[in-house]
Amino acid sequence: MKDNALNLKKYIDFAEDKDINVDISIVIKEGNRSVDSIKSRERVTRFFLTIVLYIVVTFLAFLMVFPFYWMIITSLKSNNEIINTTQTFFPTIVMWSNYVYVFKHFNFVTYMTNTIVVAIFSTIGTLITTVFGAFAFARLNFKGREALFLVFLMTMMIPGEMMVISKYITVAAFGWIGEGATLTDAYLAMIVPFWVSVFYIYLLRQNFKQVPNELYLAAKVDGKSDWSFLWKVMVPLAAPTLISITILKFMGTCNSYVWPNLVANRDEYRLISNGLRNSSFVDPDTQRTEYGYQMAATVLVTVPLFLLFVFFRKYIMRGVGRAGIKG
Repeated sequence: MKDNALNLKKYIDFAEDKDINVDISIVIKEGNRSVDSIKSRERVTRFFLTIVLYIVVTFLAFLMVFPFYWMIITSLKSNNEIINTTQTFFPTIVMWSNYVYVFKHFNFVTYMTNTIVVAIFSTIGTLITTVFGAFAFARLNFKGREALFLVFLMTMMIPGEMMVISKYITVAAFGWIGEGATLTDAYLAMIVPFWVSVFYIYLLRQNFKQVPNELYLAAKVDGKSDWSFLWKVMVPLAAPTLISITILKFMGTCNSYVWPNLVANRDEYRLISNGLRNSSFVDPDTQRTEYGYQMAATVLVTVPLFLLFVFFRKYIMRGVGRAGIKG
């Protein structure tokens, strides 16, 4: 619009210099028509871009949701309907008995209890090490702090699978695995090796560094110790990030599979993911896998974690966002 007004002014000035009679009203009308046409084209372009955006987002959302929908409807079908070559998008006969069967024959309570115990204590231990590590790297001045933190960050480039053997040898040396291992030993083997997370320390450190240094110096002038400043100032200010770490760690522990499957040598020591994988839903007469029962058990395992994410997603986004404001 500025270019149009400038061109209009130049045209009028040119006409005045050449003693050309110009009907200003006509020129203004033509200019307004030009501006209106540009605005109209912009509105049409924006409208079509919005439609394309919604189509793409809807398609991607459908790709994400459809597997969960298929899992749910499969859990409500009979096995004959599932193995039929002609698949249906809704059960012909809703088989709520699949869930009753799972509760009777799948040791759901034992697996879920083990999962909750391991998730709670693993999360608590991770929070403690994360708070102390992040505070040390953010506020305490000691020689080699930045170099040590750089080494910590470099370990994030190492795939976790490469550490499995060393962790397994370590827990075996403590006697936490083997034939004589108890349930407590199995818990320790699944909890202790994952008490330290470099990523969570980095995430919280970035949040701690947003706290003004003047606040820390004022607390020192008032006679506050580092311990008091940490728990009375830093931790409350970083509450959104700590909530995010708590939720992510809890969900990650509930979804873990490889390590618990290695160290839990008894079926009653396993987590819900291992129990679901190792449980056989096979018809003794036909020796066919009962996919309806299998999907029903999967729904029971998935829904709690899904609801946990849905209800606490705003805390996760808020915590991660706050940590990424300042480098």
